[in-house]
Formats: sequence, structure tokens, C-alpha cells
Amino acid sequence: MARSKRTAEPINAGSMADIAFLLLIFFLVTTTMDVDSGLLRKLPPPLDPEAPKPPPIKERNVFTVLVNRNDQLLVEGEIGSLKTLRAKAKEFVLNPYNKANLSAKKDPAIIELIGTYAVSKGVVSLQNDRGTSYDMYISVQNELVAAYREIRDDLAMQTFGKKYKLLNKVRAKAVRKAIPMMISEAEPRNISS
Repeated sequence: MARSKRTAEPINAGSMADIAFLLLIFFLVTTTMDVDSGLLRKLPPPLDPEAPKPPPIKERNVFTVLVNRNDQLLVEGEIGSLKTLRAKAKEFVLNPYNKANLSAKKDPAIIELIGTYAVSKGVVSLQNDRGTSYDMYISVQNELVAAYREIRDDLAMQTFGKKYKLLNKVRAKAVRKAIPMMISEAEPRNISS
């Protein structure tokens, strides 16, 4: 009895590429990607060269925040810190005691769903040095945005009994009209330390 050697038949791999391609497409379609990183800011549209220049802003209506290359803050001409920035920005925008060195208010107007409200004329001006670290830049941005968020939350709670984030679109729009987020960011430059 002689044993015959059987040769293994080759596996047909022609459809393997098709299966791999289908799996790739399946994973691409079903996978979600988190793209919520960065700053939630909408850039203004380009200026029309023929449009009239906007009126100048009075100095009292500008809250100046400078960040130098050593990540040090200069808030309204005084050395500041991240811990106090939010409170100072809120005080500037709200100006609850109508101080002459803080932002002025527009004449009271009727805002739908809110009623008569005097909107602040205040603008927060942020300028950073080219050498400012990204972490400090983001931290300052976060504090300034948080100041406006807290002001909006307070108004929303007083008016609607809910935080701003929980309001429907119509009510949120009314709160935004009463508390517009006015943060102006100048192009980075070399600020002396």
C-alpha cells in the first residue's frame, strides 16, 4: 500500500479584497468622529471697502486685556490674573453701579420676551503677544467667554427660570440680544514684557 501524497488545494483569495473593502466602508460609515475641539467662534464677514467707517468707541467702553510673551496679564492697565479676570469682565459689562470708568449702557429698549433692558456698550478687547503660549491664550478666552455665559445665565434665570443653555431658540435669541458677546481680538504682535 503506497500512500499517495495529496496536495492541498489553494484557497481562493479573490474575494478577500472585496470583503476587506466592504469592512473598511462599514467602519468609516458607522464610526463617529469627535470634532468639537477649538474655539466656538464665528468670524465676522469681510469688511466692505465702500462701507462707512464705524463710529469710534469711547475709551470707557473698552475693557483691555493684554497677554505678554511671559503669559502675564495686564487688565485695564493693571497686573491681573486668570482668577480675577472673569469677575472684572462681568463687572465691566454689567456696570451695576453706573461707575464712570466702566461701560456705558445704551438707552433702555424693549426686547421681546424680556421687556425694557439697557444693553451694555462695552467691548472686551483682547490682545496677545506672538510669544504667548497657546494654553494661556485659551485660558484667557475661556474666562472671557465664561463671564458672558454667567451674565446670560443670570438674566435667563431671572426672566425664564432656566439657565441660558436650556432655553429654546427664541428665548436664547432674546437673551443674546440683551447680552451680546462683544469680544474683539486684535492681531497678535510683540508686546513688551
